Amino acid sequence: MFRKLPADLRPTEDSPGLRVKVGTQYTRSQGDYVCGGCGAEDHANGNTDVKALVEDYTANHGPAHRNGGRR
Repeated sequence: MFRKLPADLRPTEDSPGLRVKVGTQYTRSQGDYVCGGCGAEDHANGNTDVKALVEDYTANHGPAHRNGGRR
């Protein structure tokens, strides 16, 4: 069985993580994260800013905290 996903997939303190929404012809891409390790959060709009947001999250937050700060 598949469970139904929540309508709003934005990360929260109770459900930390990274969300990226791809842009369309009429909208810009968007990204949000909330870190479960340190509580940091950020939001970005536009391809360049969302790419930087993902790189920041990957290097300094979510996965970095899971490994105890080691890569």
